[in-house]
Amino acid sequence: MNYKFLNSSQKAWTAMFEGISSARKSIYLEMYIFREDMIDFDFLKLLKEKAKSGLDVKIILDSVGSGAISKKTILELREAGIELFFLSYFMHRTHRKILIVDETIAFVGGVNLHQGASLWDDLVVEIRGRLLPPITRSFAKVYKECGGKDVKLISIISDEKILKDKMRTWVIEHFPVSNKFNLKNIYKENLSKAEVNITLATPYFMPRRWLIGLLHQAVLRGVTVDVLVPKSTDYYLIDRVNYFFIYKLSKLGVNFYFKNNMNHAKLMIIDAREAIVGSNNLDYLSFELNSEVGIFFKDINVIRKLTKIVEEWKKDSTLFDHKIEKPKLFDYILSPVISIFNRIL
Repeated sequence: MNYKFLNSSQKAWTAMFEGISSARKSIYLEMYIFREDMIDFDFLKLLKEKAKSGLDVKIILDSVGSGAISKKTILELREAGIELFFLSYFMHRTHRKILIVDETIAFVGGVNLHQGASLWDDLVVEIRGRLLPPITRSFAKVYKECGGKDVKLISIISDEKILKDKMRTWVIEHFPVSNKFNLKNIYKENLSKAEVNITLATPYFMPRRWLIGLLHQAVLRGVTVDVLVPKSTDYYLIDRVNYFFIYKLSKLGVNFYFKNNMNHAKLMIIDAREAIVGSNNLDYLSFELNSEVGIFFKDINVIRKLTKIVEEWKKDSTLFDHKIEKPKLFDYILSPVISIFNRIL
């Protein structure tokens, strides 16, 4: 199997750090949050060393998510020979997390690079083999959008030979800034045709009305719908917004599993036959504004491995009961605002 799942920040960082350390030709990195505060994994230092040794190092960061990087560090990275870009669009973010080493190994998923995530559960797929060209093409598209001029890298964009309907695995690109809502369309299609069970994992559960409707319709036709969310995220206000939707959908028959540890993973499994692992949350930003990326699987053996990870997470979770978990005073104050906002969107 050419796919390996890394189910925590520590595991993902270890594999990514080892991958960069072993690089011989090129390193392409696209990241939403990249900070200078990492203790055990000094990616910034390692990337500078690799660039100084002659490797082709290209980095694309979101201007908001990685906006805390100092001007001094930016200058040092560029002086080391790194092509560094900050992607900036009004209301549009690059929320993608991609690392490609020597165009032979790639990492795609939900993990960011900052110390605050060191103890989190997360989900990244380590990829080798035939999926590397489309992942590299996807990076190249954003690289060109940022103003990158490397002719060799840009030239692969037009080399689009993969027919996804003949494959068991493919890359899903989601670029709302270019009116490409591929992830949204795939979620709609697969949720609507689920027959037995739907499993979702997300740290931030703020579904739009179409997603609420699809999950409710699935429950009404007898599909078991399980959603894994952290009991507490990294933001108290988001916890309360999460709770608003969790309480509402729990009463409609959706099962919510509160993970004791912060779980930053993003995945969807449909009927144990199809799955997506990627960078998107189940919220308005990911589906309507952010650039995202995902890997779509139809390989049963791969999906079994994903399901095993989910089952382990469930063991460390508590099933939410709306009859016991009553709203707090703040939830009553917040709920009208959320309701109005959700109707508008």
